[in-house]
Amino acid sequence: MAERGRYLLGLDAGNTIIKAVLFDLEGRPLATHAIDGRSHTPHPGHVERDLEELWSNARETIGNCISAAGVDPHEIAGIGCAGHGNGLYLLDKAQKSLLGIQSLDTRAADLATSMSAAAGAPLHEICLQKPWPSQTPTLLAWVKANAPEIYRRTGTVMLCKDFITFRLTGERVSDKSDMSGCGLLRMPDCTYDNQLLSLYGLADARPMLPRLVDSAEIAGTVSARAAAETGLAEGTPVIGGFFDVVAGAMGAGVIAPGEASIIVGTWSINQVFSERPVVDPSIFMVSGFGPGRFLNIESSATSAANLEWYVRELVERGGHHDDPFGYCNGLVGSVDPAADDPFFHPFLYGSGQDPAHRAGFYGLAGWHGEGHLLRALFEGVMFEHRRHVGMLANAGVTFERAVISGGGSRSLHWPQIFADGLGVPITVAEARETGALGAAIGAGVGTVKFADYESGIAAMTRPKAVFQPNAAMKNHYDRRYRVYTGLTAVLSEFWNELRDQAGAGTGL
Repeated sequence: MAERGRYLLGLDAGNTIIKAVLFDLEGRPLATHAIDGRSHTPHPGHVERDLEELWSNARETIGNCISAAGVDPHEIAGIGCAGHGNGLYLLDKAQKSLLGIQSLDTRAADLATSMSAAAGAPLHEICLQKPWPSQTPTLLAWVKANAPEIYRRTGTVMLCKDFITFRLTGERVSDKSDMSGCGLLRMPDCTYDNQLLSLYGLADARPMLPRLVDSAEIAGTVSARAAAETGLAEGTPVIGGFFDVVAGAMGAGVIAPGEASIIVGTWSINQVFSERPVVDPSIFMVSGFGPGRFLNIESSATSAANLEWYVRELVERGGHHDDPFGYCNGLVGSVDPAADDPFFHPFLYGSGQDPAHRAGFYGLAGWHGEGHLLRALFEGVMFEHRRHVGMLANAGVTFERAVISGGGSRSLHWPQIFADGLGVPITVAEARETGALGAAIGAGVGTVKFADYESGIAAMTRPKAVFQPNAAMKNHYDRRYRVYTGLTAVLSEFWNELRDQAGAGTGL
């Protein structure tokens, strides 16, 4: 019989793409497979997914990954899944798929505003979070008010990765990192709380909440049905899993109090570990995933998604470039920074300050070329990360170095821009799929391949490169950041007028 326990399977379920990566116990990937799913927008602001398609993609991804690795599935010691936080995934009372709302959904924007005005302070006092549009309890309250028939049929409230765990094991569970990250737990205890539910207007929802487990706790095992559908071995342990930002930080090698993880991906994720959660209403959220383990998080949708838009709309037209991101990086490297370089606001999808904010290039002159535009975009993304880092610092959460991951970490130039603009050394993680790796590390802890998270991270993660800040660039970036933030303030009235005009229609 093949040796058991030589491999760990990590799953990473985003808003569309689901990835499966099989790792050995030193963190080396044997095989990777990913499938991109579809989102649906049945109404403006509504972003949903078909839960059966999600499971179909998950099982195909797992099966293809195992097949590509060419291993006996009995050699897989355990499985961990990370998933995008918030959104709303519902099973009915017969445990059938009911509704899947993604964390890009904004249908509850007005409700979030009214809930914050009515109960924002007492909610924050309990869960260290205020209502926001894609937050799980806010969406559930919206369903209760606007789709009462769906609410009446709801049997279980889940997060994205919980639905996959359910289909793998038949267990209706969620983990503490995800449930605290979506504002459904009393902090710092990381427990369900009836008073908290009442403040959301969800006092009757307590029976809908799944069994709560620790992130690395074994939540169940692969069922016979799931084994037949995926190619996994029946009985393989599956842990509770992680909010993807927690898994991403661990997969980048970050876990100790005071260590920082910066994820340059779709969202600008800026997070620092601590033994106690920071209590400050200006901080976006805090996630807890074990005794003395908290992640203080500042984030917004203002990061590398801006470059993805630029490539899709302006570079890939007509298929002119085989390596469009390499093309962009080459242009950035061709430009020497100058005091009169243009600026870019990375607000294609709003900002953490105001959803009405819009993106734009400013200060262009006839001697500027595409390289200047792209460098401005790279700097603008860094400046929004810097703003979030400043908010953490104002709340007393500081750090002296950070590990960067996400798509932006693969750039030849972005990590140095971060080091110079933030004024701290920036380490780039070796792993590309840090979310899946973090989930696999958790599976290693849950199956006792590792004594704790620290030993798992030491065994499975490594740095790829370190970028030291260039002292000569400090004044340059300090000046440009002051202009950038001033420009944001000046344009706020303009952006609000654009929003009001859009709300009024064309008038034609």
